[in-house]
Amino acid sequence: MSNTQHSVARAGSYIRERKDSVVRTVTEMDRGSLSLSVVQISLITLAFGSFLLQSDWALAFLYAFVVVTGIGWVTRQGLTAKLLTFQMTVLTLSTLGLIAVFLFMEAVPAFQEMGVGHVLSPFGSNQWGVAQGQYSLVPMIVGTLITTAFAMLVAGPFGIAGALFISEIAPDWLREITKPAVELLAGIPSIVYGFIGFNLINNYVGNVFGLNYGGALISIGFVIGFMALPTVISVAEDALSAVPESMKDGSVAMGATDWQTMKSVSIPTAFSGISAAVLLGLGRAIGETMAATVMIAHVRRMPGPNVYDFFDSTETLTTLIASGYGNAPAGSMFLSTLFAAGVLLLVIVTGLGIVSQLIQRRMQRKLRGGQ
Repeated sequence: MSNTQHSVARAGSYIRERKDSVVRTVTEMDRGSLSLSVVQISLITLAFGSFLLQSDWALAFLYAFVVVTGIGWVTRQGLTAKLLTFQMTVLTLSTLGLIAVFLFMEAVPAFQEMGVGHVLSPFGSNQWGVAQGQYSLVPMIVGTLITTAFAMLVAGPFGIAGALFISEIAPDWLREITKPAVELLAGIPSIVYGFIGFNLINNYVGNVFGLNYGGALISIGFVIGFMALPTVISVAEDALSAVPESMKDGSVAMGATDWQTMKSVSIPTAFSGISAAVLLGLGRAIGETMAATVMIAHVRRMPGPNVYDFFDSTETLTTLIASGYGNAPAGSMFLSTLFAAGVLLLVIVTGLGIVSQLIQRRMQRKLRGGQ
């Protein structure tokens, strides 16, 4: 055999050895990856299950999960990162689902005992009285509707105007200041808004209109609307910024003024996103608790003398839960009705979120040229 043949044979033998080594390494890595995946998923599942069952083993499983994750992060960082993102996503969805199930289960006794019509129908007694066993949520629904309507009268127009200013009118240096300032408003605790509203807005409205009590629904609606402003402005501004510059330039080239361009091009094109912004602000207004709890007069009756009397005061759904859960005995109809109010809020806010997402998708398809 020639030297050339020997060299070729040695090279072939070396390649086969390297191939076998790579295959063994990949197999070992696959086994290690599979073992790591199984151990991590098992531990986090056991920790979550133990927590739901109120077991003392929950912390032990959680500590073990942290240790295994740390080892995996050192040895197989990419795989561990993928597993963590997957596990946290599943855990989040499971938590949301369990919250919804828990709310519905706890609210079932109220609906079974008194019927859905008595709890939610405006044609029933519409009375709330613990001593009389009357637990109608209609007065709180009316209070929620009135405060939310006034909140949207504040957040809707002012929010859209603010978004137009930031996106279309403000110079770059002012936009760099205004947008972070607006987003900072969303970070202020709601209790601060409520404290300011209680000391300033309530007193002002009471003095101007001669009210002998605080917590007029119009005052609460104003404060909640101001709290929803950052949400409306941020989302609407993003929608307006997504309008292609070529559309605006074409309008200006045709001789339109800046205002005509905003009115005829920017707003119609971004209308779906602006609508989604208003709906998200509406969800924020409906779900607001602490500011309304601080300002409102905690009476549980229909506003009078007219049902739309926004200078009167009554509980909203959120303030009812916040002020009533500490006084509701465990297993009582009172507590079950509070959970029914939570179910109603969950359904409303979830519905608004779904509608806003559908509207945003419609805007994206429209901007891409779809129908």
